[in-house]
Amino acid sequence: MSDPDIPDFSGLEGGDEQQAAGIVRDVVLWYNTRIAAERRAPVPDEERIEELKQARQAALADQAQLATADPEEAARIAAVYAARLKELNES
Repeated sequence: MSDPDIPDFSGLEGGDEQQAAGIVRDVVLWYNTRIAAERRAPVPDEERIEELKQARQAALADQAQLATADPEEAARIAAVYAARLKELNES
């Protein structure tokens, strides 16, 4: 049984890459926001900034992969990043 909080993109015709790219973009934006906030902190945590930057870089690499992804791969990436975004927003 699938999780109702995670969008199911498996039935989409075309646009899988666009849906996935939008979700990955939202995750990258989340990381950008957290990096900026950490840099503005009175005592920035450089280790945390580095962790956030590495996670953002991984998301950007997955986003680039979407350019050549087939619909199944795009749907998989969308599902992974939808779950990640939900987790990040709850943290």
